[in-house]
Amino acid sequence: MSEFEAVLFDAGDTLIRLYGTGEKLLHQAAEALGADPLDPAGVQRVWRRVLDRSGTAEELAKGRDLSKDRHREVWTDLYRSAGCEDLAPGLSGALYELTVSAESWEAFPDTLPTLKALRDRGLRVGVVSDTGFDLRPAMDLLGLSPFVNTVVMSFEYGVCKPAATVFLTACDQLRVEPERTLMVGDNPLTDSGAVAAGMYVFLLPRPARTGPRGLGHILSLI
Repeated sequence: MSEFEAVLFDAGDTLIRLYGTGEKLLHQAAEALGADPLDPAGVQRVWRRVLDRSGTAEELAKGRDLSKDRHREVWTDLYRSAGCEDLAPGLSGALYELTVSAESWEAFPDTLPTLKALRDRGLRVGVVSDTGFDLRPAMDLLGLSPFVNTVVMSFEYGVCKPAATVFLTACDQLRVEPERTLMVGDNPLTDSGAVAAGMYVFLLPRPARTGPRGLGHILSLI
């Protein structure tokens, strides 16, 4: 194994995640609208539909992470079809605005310590994310940006993982060869595309509801 000079990270569910549960976000969105309190059972049903549909091949094929406009359109339509408007008129749009707000995201407890440790060891760090909105304000707010050298987001380049060009773009910006780069993510269908770019890949399991993400394991590979 080559000596690593850089580490690339996926963002969502690897370094950061939405703060709180989906049900909590729906209640917050309704409050922002000035709507009456939502029925908890109805909220639970709607959010379950969102979860069940959001990762399907049909939804992923809609290109929601290829542009800001497409991201808003696809997610708002998904929230609407899942029944948000039945809970409160305008809830689909309010929920979308909440989910793309920097204040709605949190870092895992071990995210910042891991990024600091990589910097202290002299490694360059990049974030490679399939997203239709800018993650940098959330990273700024969470104190992660000083430890990240480049951020490659799909909506700015019009291409998503697992395309090798996504990972190679990050390597070019970090001025590091792919074979000296470790990619860390949680999705075997997308993040493992870094293998085709000549990189090593470390895949994390599904995150626990609380506690660290398990990012400390990366340091044993450096």
